[in-house]
Amino acid sequence: MQTRRSIDVEGAKHVNPIPTACRRGPFVVTGAISGADPATGKVSEDLDAQCRQMFENVGRVITAAGGTPEDIIKMTVWITDRSLREVLNRHWVVMFPDPQSRPARHTVTSRDLTAPMQVQCDLLAVLDDGMK
Repeated sequence: MQTRRSIDVEGAKHVNPIPTACRRGPFVVTGAISGADPATGKVSEDLDAQCRQMFENVGRVITAAGGTPEDIIKMTVWITDRSLREVLNRHWVVMFPDPQSRPARHTVTSRDLTAPMQVQCDLLAVLDDGMK
């Protein structure tokens, strides 16, 4: 039986003793991934910059787990205002350009995000290559 492996990625690490992600076998599940800059740990006040950085962080996390964005099958996104989804969607289609091969997504409005953070996500991925 394969063991569970914690995955931590700079810029997506949690303050609490929680890994960025966890992998067991082909499954990868993350905690919250924000748009924090990996070099500074800071979140831009600009939503466009936050979304860009959040998806870059998603890419870094899935790579650290041994996969690619193609392995992501579900994302949940928390956003402070549903009217901001247009900005989110611009970055979504950059990461997932093929409309026939996009993960499922659920976008939820949250008042729990602390300013300047306006968006964060988590994901579920299934990797084809077994445990790395």
